[in-house]
Amino acid sequence: MAKVLQMDEENMEAREILTFILAGGKGERLNPLTRDRAKPAVPFGGIYRIIDFTLSNCVNSGLRRIYILIQYKSFSLQKHLLAGWDVVSSQLGEFIDVIPPQQRISADWYRGTADAIYQNFYAIRDHNPSLIMILAGDHLYKMNYQRMIQYHRDHGADMTVATIPMPAETSTSFGVLEVDKDNQICGFQEKPQKPKTIPGDPTRISASMGIYLFNTQVLWNELEMDSKNLLSEHDFGKNVIPQMIKGKRRVLAYNFVDENNQPRYWRDIGTRDAYYQANMDLVKLKPEFNLFNKQWPVRTYHSQYPPIKVQNADGGNGVVVPGDVCDSLIAGGCVINGGQVRGSVLSPNVRVEKYATVVNSVVMGDVVIGEHARIQNAIIDKEVVIPDHASIGYDLDLDRKRFDVTASGIVIVAKKSEIQ
Repeated sequence: MAKVLQMDEENMEAREILTFILAGGKGERLNPLTRDRAKPAVPFGGIYRIIDFTLSNCVNSGLRRIYILIQYKSFSLQKHLLAGWDVVSSQLGEFIDVIPPQQRISADWYRGTADAIYQNFYAIRDHNPSLIMILAGDHLYKMNYQRMIQYHRDHGADMTVATIPMPAETSTSFGVLEVDKDNQICGFQEKPQKPKTIPGDPTRISASMGIYLFNTQVLWNELEMDSKNLLSEHDFGKNVIPQMIKGKRRVLAYNFVDENNQPRYWRDIGTRDAYYQANMDLVKLKPEFNLFNKQWPVRTYHSQYPPIKVQNADGGNGVVVPGDVCDSLIAGGCVINGGQVRGSVLSPNVRVEKYATVVNSVVMGDVVIGEHARIQNAIIDKEVVIPDHASIGYDLDLDRKRFDVTASGIVIVAKKSEIQ
Protein backbone atom coordinates (compact mmCIF):
# COMPACT_ATOMS: atom_id res chain seq x y z
CA MET A 1 0.00 0.00 0.00
CA ALA A 2 2.82 2.39 0.89
CA LYS A 3 4.47 1.70 -2.48
CA VAL A 4 1.24 2.54 -4.32
CA LEU A 5 0.94 5.84 -2.42
CA GLN A 6 4.56 6.68 -3.27
CA MET A 7 3.91 6.03 -6.98
CA ASP A 8 0.79 8.27 -6.85
CA GLU A 9 2.84 11.06 -5.28
CA GLU A 10 5.50 10.73 -7.99
CA ASN A 11 2.84 10.86 -10.70
CA MET A 12 1.33 13.99 -9.15
CA GLU A 13 4.76 15.64 -9.07
CA ALA A 14 5.38 14.68 -12.72
CA ARG A 15 2.15 16.47 -13.67
CA GLU A 16 3.56 19.68 -12.21
CA ILE A 17 6.36 19.60 -14.81
CA LEU A 18 6.04 20.53 -18.47
CA THR A 19 8.84 19.50 -20.83
CA PHE A 20 9.97 21.16 -24.05
CA ILE A 21 12.35 19.46 -26.48
CA LEU A 22 14.08 21.84 -28.88
CA ALA A 23 14.22 20.06 -32.24
CA GLY A 24 14.30 22.91 -34.74
CA GLY A 25 18.00 23.44 -35.44
CA LYS A 26 19.26 23.39 -39.03
CA GLY A 27 22.04 20.91 -38.26
CA GLU A 28 24.40 22.44 -40.82
CA ARG A 29 27.45 20.78 -39.26
CA LEU A 30 25.91 17.37 -40.03
CA ASN A 31 25.45 18.08 -43.73
CA PRO A 32 24.77 16.08 -45.96
CA LEU A 33 23.02 13.89 -43.36
CA THR A 34 20.70 16.85 -42.64
CA ARG A 35 20.18 17.79 -46.28
CA ASP A 36 16.66 16.34 -46.25
CA ARG A 37 15.90 16.01 -42.54
CA ALA A 38 16.17 17.78 -39.21
CA LYS A 39 19.12 16.84 -37.01
CA PRO A 40 17.00 15.02 -34.37
CA ALA A 41 15.57 12.84 -37.17
CA VAL A 42 18.97 11.54 -38.36
CA PRO A 43 19.11 7.73 -38.00
CA PHE A 44 21.44 6.47 -35.29
CA GLY A 45 22.52 3.14 -33.85
CA GLY A 46 20.86 1.02 -36.52
CA ILE A 47 17.18 1.38 -35.60
CA TYR A 48 16.84 4.72 -33.80
CA ARG A 49 16.55 8.42 -34.57
CA ILE A 50 18.63 10.80 -32.48
CA ILE A 51 15.58 12.27 -30.75
CA ASP A 52 14.58 8.83 -29.43
CA PHE A 53 17.21 9.05 -26.70
CA THR A 54 15.91 12.31 -25.23
CA LEU A 55 12.31 11.11 -25.48
CA SER A 56 13.19 7.80 -23.83
CA ASN A 57 14.85 9.69 -20.98
CA CYS A 58 11.63 11.65 -20.51
CA VAL A 59 9.32 8.65 -20.50
CA ASN A 60 11.63 6.60 -18.30
CA SER A 61 11.83 9.55 -15.88
CA GLY A 62 8.06 9.85 -15.66
CA LEU A 63 7.91 13.10 -17.66
CA ARG A 64 5.02 12.52 -20.03
CA ARG A 65 3.73 16.00 -20.81
CA ILE A 66 6.04 16.91 -23.66
CA TYR A 67 6.05 19.53 -26.40
CA ILE A 68 8.51 19.13 -29.27
CA LEU A 69 9.36 22.40 -30.99
CA ILE A 70 10.21 21.84 -34.66
CA GLN A 71 11.25 24.18 -37.43
CA TYR A 72 13.55 23.21 -40.34
CA LYS A 73 13.03 20.16 -42.59
CA SER A 74 10.72 18.56 -40.07
CA PHE A 75 8.66 16.22 -42.29
CA SER A 76 10.55 12.99 -41.54
CA LEU A 77 10.79 13.90 -37.86
CA GLN A 78 7.02 14.38 -37.63
CA LYS A 79 6.42 11.09 -39.44
CA HIS A 80 8.68 9.27 -37.01
CA LEU A 81 7.05 10.83 -33.95
CA LEU A 82 3.53 10.06 -35.15
CA ALA A 83 4.42 6.46 -35.99
CA GLY A 84 6.62 5.59 -33.02
CA TRP A 85 5.75 7.75 -30.04
CA ASP A 86 2.09 7.07 -29.38
CA VAL A 87 3.10 5.62 -26.00
CA VAL A 88 1.40 7.92 -23.49
CA SER A 89 -2.16 8.11 -22.20
CA SER A 90 -4.21 11.18 -23.10
CA GLN A 91 -6.81 10.02 -20.55
CA LEU A 92 -4.20 10.55 -17.83
CA GLY A 93 -3.32 14.00 -19.14
CA GLU A 94 -0.16 12.78 -20.88
CA PHE A 95 0.94 13.87 -24.34
CA ILE A 96 3.83 14.11 -26.77
CA ASP A 97 2.80 16.90 -29.11
CA VAL A 98 4.62 18.64 -31.94
CA ILE A 99 4.48 22.45 -32.21
CA PRO A 100 5.69 24.06 -35.46
CA PRO A 101 6.57 27.78 -35.61
CA GLN A 102 3.32 29.74 -35.53
CA GLN A 103 4.50 33.37 -35.51
CA ARG A 104 2.17 34.11 -32.60
CA ILE A 105 4.33 37.00 -31.35
CA SER A 106 6.05 38.24 -34.51
CA ALA A 107 6.69 37.30 -38.14
CA ASP A 108 10.05 35.77 -37.19
CA TRP A 109 10.98 32.13 -36.99
CA TYR A 110 12.62 31.09 -33.73
CA ARG A 111 15.55 33.45 -33.19
CA GLY A 112 17.23 31.33 -30.51
CA THR A 113 16.55 28.73 -27.83
CA ALA A 114 15.02 31.25 -25.43
CA ASP A 115 12.85 32.81 -28.14
CA ALA A 116 11.51 29.37 -29.08
CA ILE A 117 10.12 28.98 -25.56
CA TYR A 118 8.94 32.60 -25.38
CA GLN A 119 6.93 32.26 -28.59
CA ASN A 120 5.17 29.20 -27.14
CA PHE A 121 4.50 30.42 -23.62
CA TYR A 122 0.77 30.20 -24.32
CA ALA A 123 1.19 26.40 -24.15
CA ILE A 124 2.70 26.73 -20.68
CA ARG A 125 -0.22 28.84 -19.46
CA ASP A 126 -2.64 26.18 -20.69
CA HIS A 127 -1.19 23.72 -18.14
CA ASN A 128 0.02 26.00 -15.34
CA PRO A 129 2.99 23.80 -14.31
CA SER A 130 5.28 24.71 -11.44
CA LEU A 131 8.45 23.71 -13.31
CA ILE A 132 9.60 23.82 -16.94
CA MET A 133 12.20 21.34 -18.23
CA ILE A 134 13.92 22.35 -21.48
CA LEU A 135 15.94 19.75 -23.39
CA ALA A 136 17.90 19.43 -26.62
CA GLY A 137 16.73 16.84 -29.13
CA ASP A 138 20.16 16.01 -30.54
CA HIS A 139 22.24 14.68 -27.62
CA LEU A 140 23.06 11.09 -26.70
CA TYR A 141 22.89 10.13 -23.02
CA LYS A 142 20.77 8.45 -20.36
CA MET A 143 19.60 10.61 -17.46
CA ASN A 144 16.93 10.23 -14.83
CA TYR A 145 15.61 13.79 -14.84
CA GLN A 146 13.85 13.23 -11.51
CA ARG A 147 17.22 13.44 -9.74
CA MET A 148 17.88 16.84 -11.26
CA ILE A 149 14.37 17.98 -10.36
CA GLN A 150 14.85 16.89 -6.75
CA TYR A 151 18.20 18.69 -6.63
CA HIS A 152 16.54 21.85 -7.97
CA ARG A 153 13.83 21.73 -5.31
CA ASP A 154 16.10 20.76 -2.42
CA HIS A 155 18.43 23.70 -3.11
CA GLY A 156 15.75 26.31 -3.75
CA ALA A 157 17.01 27.14 -7.25
CA ASP A 158 15.39 29.55 -9.69
CA MET A 159 17.13 27.77 -12.56
CA THR A 160 19.24 24.61 -12.68
CA VAL A 161 21.58 23.77 -15.56
CA ALA A 162 22.85 20.23 -16.15
CA THR A 163 26.62 20.25 -16.50
CA ILE A 164 29.31 17.69 -17.17
CA PRO A 165 33.04 17.84 -16.39
CA MET A 166 35.13 17.91 -19.57
CA PRO A 167 38.87 18.33 -20.21
CA ALA A 168 39.85 22.01 -20.23
CA GLU A 169 41.43 21.68 -23.68
CA THR A 170 37.97 20.89 -25.17
CA SER A 171 36.52 24.24 -24.05
CA THR A 172 36.23 25.63 -27.59
CA SER A 173 33.51 23.05 -28.30
CA PHE A 174 31.21 23.94 -25.38
CA GLY A 175 29.38 26.59 -23.49
CA VAL A 176 31.42 26.76 -20.28
CA LEU A 177 29.84 27.63 -16.95
CA GLU A 178 31.82 29.30 -14.20
CA VAL A 179 30.76 27.73 -10.90
CA ASP A 180 31.75 28.36 -7.29
CA LYS A 181 32.46 25.73 -4.64
CA ASP A 182 28.72 25.48 -3.88
CA ASN A 183 27.81 24.79 -7.54
CA GLN A 184 26.26 28.21 -7.97
CA ILE A 185 26.74 29.52 -11.50
CA CYS A 186 28.47 32.90 -11.58
CA GLY A 187 29.44 33.20 -15.25
CA PHE A 188 29.05 31.83 -18.78
CA GLN A 189 31.60 31.62 -21.61
CA GLU A 190 30.74 30.59 -25.16
CA LYS A 191 33.46 28.26 -26.51
CA PRO A 192 36.31 30.13 -24.81
CA GLN A 193 40.01 29.76 -25.62
CA LYS A 194 40.88 30.39 -21.97
CA PRO A 195 38.05 28.86 -19.93
CA LYS A 196 37.16 29.16 -16.28
CA THR A 197 37.88 25.77 -14.72
CA ILE A 198 36.17 23.80 -11.95
CA PRO A 199 37.13 25.05 -8.47
CA GLY A 200 40.02 22.93 -7.20
CA ASP A 201 40.52 21.20 -10.57
CA PRO A 202 42.36 23.31 -13.19
CA THR A 203 42.29 20.42 -15.70
CA ARG A 204 38.50 20.35 -16.18
CA ILE A 205 35.69 22.68 -17.17
CA SER A 206 32.02 22.59 -16.32
CA ALA A 207 30.35 22.20 -19.74
CA SER A 208 26.67 22.99 -20.26
CA MET A 209 24.62 20.03 -21.48
CA GLY A 210 21.84 22.23 -22.84
CA ILE A 211 19.42 20.96 -20.17
CA TYR A 212 17.59 23.68 -18.23
CA LEU A 213 15.07 23.50 -15.39
CA PHE A 214 13.14 26.66 -14.43
CA ASN A 215 10.54 27.73 -11.96
CA THR A 216 7.73 28.78 -14.29
CA GLN A 217 7.21 32.35 -13.11
CA VAL A 218 10.96 32.97 -13.09
CA LEU A 219 11.18 31.72 -16.68
CA TRP A 220 8.40 34.06 -17.82
CA ASN A 221 9.97 37.07 -16.14
CA GLU A 222 13.39 36.36 -17.65
CA LEU A 223 12.03 35.71 -21.15
CA GLU A 224 9.99 38.92 -21.04
CA MET A 225 13.12 40.85 -20.09
CA ASP A 226 15.22 39.14 -22.77
CA SER A 227 12.61 39.79 -25.48
CA LYS A 228 12.99 43.54 -24.93
CA ASN A 229 16.78 43.45 -25.30
CA LEU A 230 17.48 44.46 -28.90
CA LEU A 231 21.09 43.26 -28.63
CA SER A 232 20.19 39.77 -27.39
CA GLU A 233 20.56 36.62 -29.48
CA HIS A 234 17.76 35.16 -27.35
CA ASP A 235 19.85 32.18 -26.31
CA PHE A 236 19.67 30.57 -22.85
CA GLY A 237 23.43 30.19 -22.52
CA LYS A 238 24.65 33.43 -24.06
CA ASN A 239 21.90 35.74 -22.82
CA VAL A 240 19.43 34.41 -20.26
CA ILE A 241 21.95 32.88 -17.83
CA PRO A 242 24.14 36.04 -17.69
CA GLN A 243 20.97 38.12 -17.32
CA MET A 244 19.86 35.97 -14.37
CA ILE A 245 23.29 36.14 -12.72
CA LYS A 246 23.24 39.94 -13.05
CA GLY A 247 19.76 39.96 -11.51
CA LYS A 248 20.92 37.94 -8.49
CA ARG A 249 18.83 34.91 -9.36
CA ARG A 250 19.79 31.56 -7.80
CA VAL A 251 21.23 29.62 -10.76
CA LEU A 252 22.75 26.25 -9.90
CA ALA A 253 24.73 23.56 -11.73
CA TYR A 254 23.65 19.93 -11.53
CA ASN A 255 26.66 17.71 -12.19
CA PHE A 256 26.03 14.70 -14.40
CA VAL A 257 28.59 12.43 -12.71
CA ASP A 258 28.69 8.93 -11.27
CA GLU A 259 29.36 7.86 -7.69
CA ASN A 260 33.11 8.36 -8.27
CA ASN A 261 32.58 11.94 -9.49
CA GLN A 262 33.42 10.87 -13.04
CA PRO A 263 31.38 12.18 -15.99
CA ARG A 264 28.66 9.88 -17.26
CA TYR A 265 28.29 9.16 -20.96
CA TRP A 266 27.04 12.21 -22.87
CA ARG A 267 27.69 13.14 -26.47
CA ASP A 268 26.68 16.16 -28.49
CA ILE A 269 26.48 14.52 -31.90
CA GLY A 270 26.03 17.75 -33.81
CA THR A 271 29.10 17.25 -36.01
CA ARG A 272 29.80 14.53 -38.55
CA ASP A 273 32.85 13.19 -36.76
CA ALA A 274 31.06 13.18 -33.40
CA TYR A 275 28.11 11.35 -34.98
CA TYR A 276 30.39 8.73 -36.52
CA GLN A 277 32.36 8.19 -33.30
CA ALA A 278 29.20 7.82 -31.21
CA ASN A 279 28.04 5.05 -33.55
CA MET A 280 31.44 3.36 -33.26
CA ASP A 281 31.17 3.56 -29.46
CA LEU A 282 28.18 1.22 -29.70
CA VAL A 283 30.13 -1.66 -31.29
CA LYS A 284 32.97 -1.76 -28.77
CA LEU A 285 33.44 -4.99 -26.83
CA LYS A 286 32.22 -3.28 -23.67
CA PRO A 287 30.32 -0.19 -24.85
CA GLU A 288 30.15 2.67 -22.38
CA PHE A 289 26.68 3.46 -23.72
CA ASN A 290 24.65 0.28 -23.34
CA LEU A 291 21.59 -0.18 -25.54
CA PHE A 292 20.75 -3.51 -23.89
CA ASN A 293 19.85 -2.23 -20.41
CA LYS A 294 16.31 -3.49 -19.78
CA GLN A 295 15.96 -1.14 -16.82
CA TRP A 296 16.30 1.89 -19.12
CA PRO A 297 14.83 0.96 -22.52
CA VAL A 298 15.35 3.15 -25.56
CA ARG A 299 12.10 3.30 -27.50
CA THR A 300 11.61 3.90 -31.20
CA TYR A 301 9.37 3.05 -34.14
CA HIS A 302 9.89 -0.50 -35.40
CA SER A 303 9.04 -1.31 -39.01
CA GLN A 304 8.09 -4.86 -39.91
CA TYR A 305 11.16 -6.64 -41.28
CA PRO A 306 12.07 -10.32 -41.55
CA PRO A 307 14.93 -11.74 -39.44
CA ILE A 308 18.55 -11.06 -40.33
CA LYS A 309 19.96 -13.55 -42.79
CA VAL A 310 23.66 -14.45 -42.96
CA GLN A 311 24.90 -16.96 -45.52
CA ASN A 312 28.21 -17.95 -47.06
CA ALA A 313 29.33 -16.77 -50.47
CA ASP A 314 28.64 -19.84 -52.58
CA GLY A 315 25.46 -21.25 -51.13
CA GLY A 316 27.23 -24.42 -50.06
CA ASN A 317 25.85 -26.04 -46.95
CA GLY A 318 24.90 -22.76 -45.25
CA VAL A 319 27.78 -22.77 -42.75
CA VAL A 320 28.82 -19.26 -41.80
CA VAL A 321 32.54 -18.64 -42.10
CA PRO A 322 33.87 -17.27 -38.76
CA GLY A 323 34.47 -13.53 -38.97
CA ASP A 324 31.86 -12.84 -41.65
CA VAL A 325 30.00 -10.67 -39.16
CA CYS A 326 31.58 -9.51 -35.90
CA ASP A 327 31.60 -6.58 -33.48
CA SER A 328 28.61 -5.06 -35.26
CA LEU A 329 24.99 -4.01 -34.80
CA ILE A 330 22.76 -5.47 -37.53
CA ALA A 331 19.11 -4.38 -37.81
CA GLY A 332 16.19 -6.48 -39.03
CA GLY A 333 15.73 -7.22 -42.71
CA CYS A 334 19.47 -7.24 -43.45
CA VAL A 335 20.94 -9.92 -45.70
CA ILE A 336 24.66 -10.66 -45.49
CA ASN A 337 24.99 -12.70 -48.67
CA GLY A 338 28.56 -13.89 -48.30
CA GLY A 339 30.05 -10.49 -47.45
CA GLN A 340 31.98 -9.44 -44.37
CA VAL A 341 30.83 -6.89 -41.81
CA ARG A 342 33.20 -5.84 -39.03
CA GLY A 343 32.92 -3.05 -36.47
CA SER A 344 29.90 -1.52 -38.22
CA VAL A 345 26.29 -0.45 -37.71
CA LEU A 346 23.74 -1.57 -40.31
CA SER A 347 20.21 -0.13 -40.38
CA PRO A 348 17.20 -2.15 -41.61
CA ASN A 349 17.04 -3.75 -45.04
CA VAL A 350 20.73 -3.50 -45.96
CA ARG A 351 22.12 -6.09 -48.34
CA VAL A 352 25.82 -6.98 -48.45
CA GLU A 353 26.64 -9.11 -51.50
CA LYS A 354 29.29 -11.78 -52.11
CA TYR A 355 32.86 -10.96 -51.13
CA ALA A 356 31.99 -7.37 -50.21
CA THR A 357 33.55 -5.94 -47.03
CA VAL A 358 32.14 -3.31 -44.68
CA VAL A 359 34.56 -2.19 -41.97
CA ASN A 360 34.12 0.48 -39.28
CA SER A 361 31.19 2.04 -41.10
CA VAL A 362 27.62 3.25 -40.57
CA VAL A 363 25.20 2.02 -43.23
CA MET A 364 21.64 3.37 -43.19
CA GLY A 365 18.50 1.70 -44.44
CA ASP A 366 17.79 0.23 -47.87
CA VAL A 367 21.42 0.25 -49.03
CA VAL A 368 22.82 -2.40 -51.36
CA ILE A 369 26.56 -3.07 -51.34
CA GLY A 370 27.57 -4.86 -54.49
CA GLU A 371 29.84 -7.88 -54.96
CA HIS A 372 33.54 -7.35 -54.16
CA ALA A 373 32.83 -3.75 -53.04
CA ARG A 374 35.02 -2.40 -50.23
CA ILE A 375 33.74 0.10 -47.66
CA GLN A 376 35.68 1.38 -44.65
CA ASN A 377 35.47 4.39 -42.33
CA ALA A 378 32.32 5.61 -44.03
CA ILE A 379 28.75 6.74 -43.45
CA ILE A 380 26.39 5.58 -46.21
CA ASP A 381 23.01 7.33 -46.07
CA LYS A 382 19.73 5.72 -47.14
CA GLU A 383 18.81 4.22 -50.52
CA VAL A 384 22.28 4.07 -52.03
CA VAL A 385 23.46 1.30 -54.35
CA ILE A 386 27.18 0.68 -54.12
CA PRO A 387 28.28 -0.88 -57.47
CA ASP A 388 30.20 -4.13 -57.73
CA HIS A 389 33.98 -3.69 -57.13
CA ALA A 390 33.51 -0.11 -55.86
CA SER A 391 35.89 1.17 -53.21
CA ILE A 392 35.04 3.83 -50.61
CA GLY A 393 37.30 4.94 -47.78
CA TYR A 394 40.56 3.59 -49.24
CA ASP A 395 41.59 6.53 -51.44
CA LEU A 396 40.55 9.80 -49.76
CA ASP A 397 41.85 11.96 -52.61
CA LEU A 398 39.49 10.17 -54.98
CA ASP A 399 36.69 10.17 -52.41
CA ARG A 400 36.88 13.95 -51.96
CA LYS A 401 36.07 14.37 -55.64
CA ARG A 402 32.90 12.29 -55.28
CA PHE A 403 31.70 12.61 -51.68
CA ASP A 404 31.94 14.63 -48.49
CA VAL A 405 34.95 13.75 -46.32
CA THR A 406 35.24 14.88 -42.70
CA ALA A 407 38.31 16.36 -41.02
CA SER A 408 39.20 12.96 -39.58
CA GLY A 409 38.83 11.20 -42.94
CA ILE A 410 35.32 9.72 -42.65
CA VAL A 411 33.64 9.48 -46.06
CA ILE A 412 29.96 10.40 -46.24
CA VAL A 413 27.80 9.23 -49.12
CA ALA A 414 24.61 11.31 -49.25
CA LYS A 415 21.11 9.84 -49.44
CA LYS A 416 20.12 8.40 -52.83
CA SER A 417 23.54 9.18 -54.34
CA GLU A 418 24.23 7.64 -57.71
CA ILE A 419 27.72 6.12 -57.78
CA GLN A 420 29.41 5.34 -61.09
